[in-house]
Amino acid sequence: MPTFDLVGVVLDAPDAQQLGGFYQRLTGWPVRYDEPGWYKIVPTEDADSGISFQSEPNYVPPVWPSDPEHQQMQLHLDLLVDDLPAACAHAEECGATIAEFQPQDAVRVYLDPVGHPFCLFELGG
Repeated sequence: MPTFDLVGVVLDAPDAQQLGGFYQRLTGWPVRYDEPGWYKIVPTEDADSGISFQSEPNYVPPVWPSDPEHQQMQLHLDLLVDDLPAACAHAEECGATIAEFQPQDAVRVYLDPVGHPFCLFELGG
């Protein structure tokens, strides 16, 4: 069996730099790549894995929660935070929108500027 390493997750967006910049401001992670149509952030300068963003001119935003009439969410990011209320305020300052539907009390679902859902949560929350 060959070995596999996950080097990242890629989110499509109308503009990779704009969405990547949002997540860079949100997380504070350093930028690894910033080239036309591609942007990648990593948790630390020496990390290999991170989140990449790819420009997709035909991008269609998902809806949360899903319905049969619209593009479904096909993945979402779970981001562990050390202070949920502070992280929520920061996410909103960066341009995130809190989702109307919140399935759990200890998790906050947000939508990034192009509609990808992401969750903020604390351990033990």
